[in-house]
Order: sequence, then C-alpha cells, then structure tokens
Amino acid sequence: MQTSVTFKNLDPSDNLKDYICEKLDKLDKYLDNPAEATVVLLIEKFRHIAEVNITGDRLSIYGKEETNDMYSAVDMVADKLEIQIKKNKQKIRKRRVNHKDKSITGDHEISLSDEESSVGQIEIRNIEYKPMDIEEAAMQMDLVNDNFLVFTNSRSEKINVLYRRKDGNYGLIQPIS
Repeated sequence: MQTSVTFKNLDPSDNLKDYICEKLDKLDKYLDNPAEATVVLLIEKFRHIAEVNITGDRLSIYGKEETNDMYSAVDMVADKLEIQIKKNKQKIRKRRVNHKDKSITGDHEISLSDEESSVGQIEIRNIEYKPMDIEEAAMQMDLVNDNFLVFTNSRSEKINVLYRRKDGNYGLIQPIS
C-alpha cells in the first residue's frame, strides 16, 4: 500500500512512520487492487490524533481516533479501518450474489399470437455453462443423459453446443468469428 504520512505539531519520526506503514500493509490482504493511504498525525494539547484515509479498490474509507498516546491511536484507527473494509467487501459480495440470483429465474413459457401459432409454445430455460473441452462435454452429456449441452470451449473460449444426432453420433455447433 502506498502510504503518505503528514506530521502536524510533532517531530517526524521514522519509527512512527514505519509502524504506521506496517499496520496499513496488513490491510492490503483485504483489498484486491493497490490502494493509497493518506495519514495525518497531529497533537493538540494533550490529545494525539491519527486520521487515515484509504482510497482504492472502488472504495474510500476514512478513520479518525484520538487518545493520549500516538501508537495506541494508530492501533485503534487501523482496527476501525479493517472493520470498515471487511464490511464493504462483504456488502459487495452480497450484492453480486443477489444480482446473480435475480438473473437466473428458471424456466418460462411464451405464448405466441395466432400468426405465429404454427411454431407453438416456446419454453425458455436458463442454464449455466462452464469451460471444458469437447471430450469432457461429451462425457458430461452422457452422464446427464441429455440431447444437448451448452458449454464454453476451453480452447477457443467461445460458447459451443454439443448435441446428439438421430444416428447416435454427436454434432457440435460453434460460432465463427
């Protein structure tokens, strides 16, 4: 984590700066991308105040603590920031799961108008597909005993459809780019 430390009303100390960097580097394990931390340490009369602002990884987190000792203020603000980062990450994960659940709604049927009734009703089924090669897809199709299987070809990274032909052999539909 890239950290900038500003000292107000106290002498700059390499020990204190190293201590802050060590505490904030422990928070890096909760972040997916590099982040920047701006730290302001100041003393007002008998109060030692530590303010930390972390920006990056699509979030901005601010923490401020004041005590009688600068090291304890840094410890307390680091604990506060860790809780905030965990809470934000958990909220993002929860949103992703909820969004994924809403997009997979199950089977549907669509009724067509009189002009289109020669086709009949169309059943819409949402499926999940995963990367695999053609041989693995054929084995998967035999296990499930389906007539077709939609999968992502691991070699071409495109969506393919493997289907069982009337003669018992397999057919493969793959897009041309």
